[in-house]
Amino acid sequence: MTQPAAPAGAPSAGPDDARAALHRLRTEVAKAVVGQDAVVTGLVIALLCRGHVLLEGVPGVAKTLLVRTFAAALDLDSKRLQFTPDLMPGDVTGSLIFDPRSAAFTFREGPVFTNLLLADEINRTPPKTQSALLEVMEERQISVEGRRRPLPDPFIVAATQNPIEYEGTYPLPEAQLDRFLLKLSVPLPTRDEELGVLRAHHAGFDPRDLAAAGVRPVAGVADLAAGRAAVQRVGVADPVLTYIVDLCRATRVSPSLELGASPRGATALLGTAKAWAWLAGREYVTPDDVKAVARATLRHRIRLRPEAELEGVTTDAVLDAVLGTVPTPR
Repeated sequence: MTQPAAPAGAPSAGPDDARAALHRLRTEVAKAVVGQDAVVTGLVIALLCRGHVLLEGVPGVAKTLLVRTFAAALDLDSKRLQFTPDLMPGDVTGSLIFDPRSAAFTFREGPVFTNLLLADEINRTPPKTQSALLEVMEERQISVEGRRRPLPDPFIVAATQNPIEYEGTYPLPEAQLDRFLLKLSVPLPTRDEELGVLRAHHAGFDPRDLAAAGVRPVAGVADLAAGRAAVQRVGVADPVLTYIVDLCRATRVSPSLELGASPRGATALLGTAKAWAWLAGREYVTPDDVKAVARATLRHRIRLRPEAELEGVTTDAVLDAVLGTVPTPR
């Protein structure tokens, strides 16, 4: 895997320094968002694996603020795009604009030309505009008039959606969902966490002014490059590889599912397990590492049968059953 070069004059980070810097992201994000360490870890894993993240949660759980704070804690360029029903594909990727002074068409870059794109309420835009992200997320490029325009590296899409509101929304098709490495659930805060939120706002916290909250960049391109290289070197024994394959194959024969995890899901699970193991300070993957990331990696890659949905079965419950029945290697 080709790693991005560090900016001129920037010191190259070692694996231990990179790991420490990426762990500091959680502390920095906590200055503005309370109690979402697991989601921050998921965003870090996505960056390490060159993947994208779909954040799902009810309104008011700080999904947008979390991604904005995460971007502020990274020394990376970031842009926010509010997805609406009238958004056009060119508003996402960019378009050719006629310049009367030169009598020629010039390309105006869209917001995808960044390191971290916050795609806010992605399911509020029609399929035509959603599809503009397919090439962006898979190939990390756009094609305009037959010309390939690569995106910056690193590049990650962090998209948000509301799981309970259906009016005025356009559910993401399977092909789009499969472009996301992880689907992370953003839960409601605990009682103590919610009390902490109120105390912060009472003390004058302004979610629109992250600098005033003390959020500063604590990791950057050099840390990410070192981390990606280290994750690639994490070892995986053959029994663990077999365990990943068996888990994904078990979803394909589950009576509750009409669509199981594909081979792409298995490779995604391998990558996220390696990143999880490295963040935990190990140079090898254990079955517990696989279990730790299995739900977030696979929950959006499987589809329930209608009768299972009517019975109240959830994708996480199916994955829990699979994890409980597939033998764990010693």
